[in-house]
Amino acid sequence: MRQRWCCWFPGLAHPDSGPGPRITASRKRLRNVCCKLISEFGSGWLLWGFASTVVLTSILAGSQGIGLTRMNIPYLLGTMITPNRDRAKFIGFFLHFANGWIFSLIYVAAFQVLHTASWWLGAGIGLVHGVFVLTMALPILPALHPRMANEEYRPTVVRQLEPPGFLGLHYGIRTPISVLLAHAIFGAILGAFYVVK
Repeated sequence: MRQRWCCWFPGLAHPDSGPGPRITASRKRLRNVCCKLISEFGSGWLLWGFASTVVLTSILAGSQGIGLTRMNIPYLLGTMITPNRDRAKFIGFFLHFANGWIFSLIYVAAFQVLHTASWWLGAGIGLVHGVFVLTMALPILPALHPRMANEEYRPTVVRQLEPPGFLGLHYGIRTPISVLLAHAIFGAILGAFYVVK
């Protein structure tokens, strides 16, 4: 299974699998990391990590669309890279998606350690994840973000984005509801469909 999975990706094929392009050292390392993740966690985390990230991103975007919150996490992430608003949304979408996929590995690792996976366990881990985002990640974001104002200082020419504040309340009183709900559903999908080896 390991060799078969690696052959799904051009350039990551096994060196003994026949003629093809030479594999550089960085591609070889990437192949080894990918194959190790697959052999450790199975291919289920790829599929369900992807699916749960799609749902998480959709819920957060929908929450903003219906006025539940003003927070747009992909936009906040994208503006860390570029000041261009359109590019920021595009780049931030992929950054948020990559983060979701990476975080799904933590959920899967927890399922493996506990030797069980269920929707309620996943939802519980998701709630813990959501609480961490609201109480720790969002309040320290201005320290990391080059274009976000600080709560203690006024906005500058460069730093004009409003900081989320504790629990993201600067973006609306219902922001915590959307963040907790999205992360609980993210975890519930992973827990319901991921099969522990």
